[in-house]
Amino acid sequence: MFDFEELSRHRVVPVIAIDDVAHALPLAGALVRGGLPVAEITFRSPVAAEVIRLMTQAFPQMIVGAGTVLSVETLDLAQASGAAFAVAPGFNPRVVAHAQARGVPFMPGVATPSDIEGALGMGCKFLKFFPAEALGGAGMLSALGGPYQHTGVRFMPTGGVTAENMGGYLALKTVFAVGGTWIAKKDDLTRGAWDTIVANCRAACATDGHGIFLATDGHR
Repeated sequence: MFDFEELSRHRVVPVIAIDDVAHALPLAGALVRGGLPVAEITFRSPVAAEVIRLMTQAFPQMIVGAGTVLSVETLDLAQASGAAFAVAPGFNPRVVAHAQARGVPFMPGVATPSDIEGALGMGCKFLKFFPAEALGGAGMLSALGGPYQHTGVRFMPTGGVTAENMGGYLALKTVFAVGGTWIAKKDDLTRGAWDTIVANCRAACATDGHGIFLATDGHR
């Protein structure tokens, strides 16, 4: 079964909302060429399930997950489409329990200590910190995560994370990856700016988050 720890190899998880299914394969190809073969396709669009299905079938080397999974029905749809994992912006015990029963790796979203404790109480160790920047950024996550670090909890901050500030998040011991909406923006998809997406991927993989190029292959 998929383990969220696999995402730590990439450091950045592109979080993408797609409105046109025709963009699915060119986008997947751009992510792979850019060295970032991972994506969280959000269920903010009616074509999300089809996009996930096309990507996973055409690019089996990719890790494709489902985002904005707010209900058990959406979770079932995500699983049927071939999603390797599912993510939500908040903590819904009913959806968490359903995901566990269906064997779907699920990452609920948290914003408070109560959210974290609720998620930990249901066995969730990988959590989405959302909306990260609006909640106080890396400083807030450092303070929030401190009392729970001994539990083994890991966070993926998303929401306002950029190429310029991702280093502050990745420096935290409790952070295993960041969610990056800047990798493939809706306007990039609309314009077919696949080379821009490739460049964004390569830049994210090749720097430490502060614009300093790594001497290695970009993995920690």
